[in-house]
Amino acid sequence: MGDKGFSAIGPIFCFASIIVMLHLVYGDLSYSIPEEMKRESVIGNIAKDLSIDLRTLSSRKARVDIEGTRKRYCDINVNTGDLIILERIDRESLCSKKPSCVVKVDLVLENPLELHRVTLHVQDVNDNSPKFKKNLIEMEIRESADKGNRFSIEVAHDADIGQNAVQRYNLQQNDNFILAVDSNKVELVLENKLDREKQKEMNLLLTALDGGSPQRSGTVVIHVTVLDANDNAPVFSQAVYKASLPENSPPDTTVIKVSATDADEGVNGDVTYDFGHFSDDDVNVFSIDAKTGEIKVTGVIDFEDSSSFEMSVEAKDGLGLTSYAKVIIDVTDMNDNAPVIYLKSLSNAIPENVSPGTEVGIINVQDRDSENNGQVRCSIQQNAPFKLVPSIKNYYSLVTTGQLDRELVSDYNITISATDEGSPPLSSSKTVHLSVADINDNPPVFEEQSYSAYVTENNKPGSTLCSVTARDPDWRQNGTVIYSLLPGEVNGAPVSSYLSVNGDTGVIHAVRSFDYEQLRNFKVHVMARDNGSPPLSSNVSVSVFISDVNDNSPQILYPAPQGNSLMTELVPKAAHGGSLVSKVIAVDADSGQNAWLSYHIVKSTDPGLFTIGVHSGEIRTQRDISESDGMKQNLIVAVKDNGQPSLSATCSMYLLISDNLAEVPELKDISYDEKNSKLTSYLIIALVSVSTFFLTFIIIIVGVRFCRRRKPRLLFDGAVAIPSAYLPPNYADVDGTGTLRSTYNYDTYLTTGSRTSDFKFVTSYNDNTLPADQTLRKSPSDFVDPFEDLDPSVEVGTVRNT
Repeated sequence: MGDKGFSAIGPIFCFASIIVMLHLVYGDLSYSIPEEMKRESVIGNIAKDLSIDLRTLSSRKARVDIEGTRKRYCDINVNTGDLIILERIDRESLCSKKPSCVVKVDLVLENPLELHRVTLHVQDVNDNSPKFKKNLIEMEIRESADKGNRFSIEVAHDADIGQNAVQRYNLQQNDNFILAVDSNKVELVLENKLDREKQKEMNLLLTALDGGSPQRSGTVVIHVTVLDANDNAPVFSQAVYKASLPENSPPDTTVIKVSATDADEGVNGDVTYDFGHFSDDDVNVFSIDAKTGEIKVTGVIDFEDSSSFEMSVEAKDGLGLTSYAKVIIDVTDMNDNAPVIYLKSLSNAIPENVSPGTEVGIINVQDRDSENNGQVRCSIQQNAPFKLVPSIKNYYSLVTTGQLDRELVSDYNITISATDEGSPPLSSSKTVHLSVADINDNPPVFEEQSYSAYVTENNKPGSTLCSVTARDPDWRQNGTVIYSLLPGEVNGAPVSSYLSVNGDTGVIHAVRSFDYEQLRNFKVHVMARDNGSPPLSSNVSVSVFISDVNDNSPQILYPAPQGNSLMTELVPKAAHGGSLVSKVIAVDADSGQNAWLSYHIVKSTDPGLFTIGVHSGEIRTQRDISESDGMKQNLIVAVKDNGQPSLSATCSMYLLISDNLAEVPELKDISYDEKNSKLTSYLIIALVSVSTFFLTFIIIIVGVRFCRRRKPRLLFDGAVAIPSAYLPPNYADVDGTGTLRSTYNYDTYLTTGSRTSDFKFVTSYNDNTLPADQTLRKSPSDFVDPFEDLDPSVEVGTVRNT
């Protein structure tokens, strides 16, 4: 601004303390402040003046927005509530010559949105001295000039206004001129005629003084040359010229043409034009043609920067006489500024459970144009659950219109459009990114309604059975799923002693080895819980099915040797092919195909004489018994299950082909063993047995004779009953597995009156079944004893199969 200083700043603050005033108008504030206040200077306590609690300034994000400028002249201290200066305010650059200089500040509070208009009236401080355009003014005046002639002098310029502007002029005392000052011009008045012979030239000092305190001044030297002629100065056609100029006019656009005439002839009447005083900011905006007086545009015309220009134009003739006129150019606004959208506040993350109508952001729209060109309409895209609600002046609240769900849409890119009402209208848009914050509103959901796990028995502890998976659409810890077993019991034991679950992966492991024969299936419940606050959870059932493994060999129930006793069956000599001789009974603790039993004769005395039912275990004759068949037949039977690998058990079956006991030789251990190492032992046992049998037979004959007249009595009862209901624990009676299902009763009777004691066989429940009374459960040493009392003359009935 030229010759500015701060020598008067000290008194300025005293002045400020007097003139700063405060008044409330419809809830708004006005402060009057001097220009050139230092940074961090306090304008006023805005919190106290608006009765706002200091504690809410920070929580409500209090801030100030300054309208119409990009500079931030002031701000609020949220800790104290003071409105403080941030940048130096120069009234001259901000408002130029306007009598009133106002800075509009908006105090914005959020939650809820609240706006207070604060008006800062910037008062002028005498910080500029009066200034002439030139330091030296050249004037040429004829000595023939009449007394009272007036000669125009360019006025001094002072950027300050009011009392701080130029108030008066002083002319250095001289013999010829006095000063005449009018509101718009300064003139030298010839008081005494000039005499070139006495003084050809003279210097006059002109001083301009303002009315500020302290007072400032500016000077110029007027050099007057006395000539012989030229009586007339140029005269403008108008004292004030006015023109209107659209903003953004291109360079070389003609604004206005000024005109001045001079009554003199020749060189004395030639007029040239030039600008008088011009501000430093506007000096490059216009130019004037020195010959024609045409003013043209040379710089940028921006209504928003300067809505009018004021300048003085000088007309000068050939000998230096001048005159001045004022030119005022008003700039008309054009719609050349699109609206600008400012995002004043925005929630970083919007909780998804906010209710409709919640304010999530504050938008401010500004258009630097004036009147209709500055009127703005805002809109928002329709496919988002948000809308703009006009709030205060150019402020809009961005509010929700519906329920948000982060699991459906986690982010929104909202485009806000602003259009002014100019012709043609201008518009702009801004995209706002909004994130939806997660709330723990979704429990974990299992992928299946129930789970089934299949495991084979005899599994290793720690082996994996299955895995459960639950999904939680929430985010981060709200979506982190932890698995656990719900408390319960299985067979009276805690469920944790059977299974365990990995809390992170949901993989279920076996804690122990399972036994199908003890536990075939059980059910547990798994809980999936998230890490939210409060946590949400859901449960699912897991059924564990234990499958059988072939880990049990068949168990033979009959024949089952006890100690050294042998199971011996009698086969009639008259037995036909297909007759039932005996049956091997076996069971298997396993199930399914592991318990499907098959029977095989692995070794026999006469391989072609007997056969066994593969699935029934019934031993039958393959052909009729012949005389050539040996009396003693030994069978080794193998029972196999159908498992993989197959397990088996074997038993020995001893058969005697005989119709009566008389034909039965001494009973001895007839265990089938072909090892040569035992042959000698067998011969010794046979010799002893024959001798014993002979002595026993003599004793029996004597006894029979003694009791020959007595009633026949039962000499030997060899009834053998194998109850079908007898099964070892955990054994199932499965159809077709070889388990005996019928009761076989064998009764043996002896009759008197015959030398030979015959057996009577009672028919079994099945045809062609050898009666059970032919079964002898005796050791070889005891077998002969019951026959010692038989009378040789006792009649023995024939063998009958009824």
